[in-house]
Amino acid sequence: MTMGKMTALALGLVGGFALGVWTGPHIMQRADRAATAVDETVTVPHTPLATTPVPVEPPTVRRAPAARTARVEISAPALHDRLKPVLNKGANITVAAEGFRSAEEFATVAHAARNTEVPFLLLKHRVLNEGKSLAEAIHESKPAADAAAEAKQARSQARADLESIAG
Repeated sequence: MTMGKMTALALGLVGGFALGVWTGPHIMQRADRAATAVDETVTVPHTPLATTPVPVEPPTVRRAPAARTARVEISAPALHDRLKPVLNKGANITVAAEGFRSAEEFATVAHAARNTEVPFLLLKHRVLNEGKSLAEAIHESKPAADAAAEAKQARSQARADLESIAG
């Protein structure tokens, strides 16, 4: 190995180490945050003339209306048994149901994911974290699909599931 190659190798290793030291804290800080938390940071510039702090209101999130069908708990074993085939193999239903306000909302997103072949976690993120309607989330994921019809079909499938469990 020539002296030039050895120098280049040594500089590459030192550069890689320096890059790791520089980016490591940023990566670890991001990994420590909860995966479902929405990270909204608002920076207010410091003005020496202002005497009172300006209150910052959190952004509002649009949610789907509450379920109008029979009340079924998201943690109900019957619901888990009913939706297990709808989700992917090996999916942890308890983790998948986290964040949803109602069993109908959870079942609707699960059915929409299965019907449109859009990953469940992507639809869940867009509905819960980004505050989009299910139709908007489907349209964003699959622009060619009839998002309104897919959302309506998923909602009717979810309601049928809940009615069969409750009654």
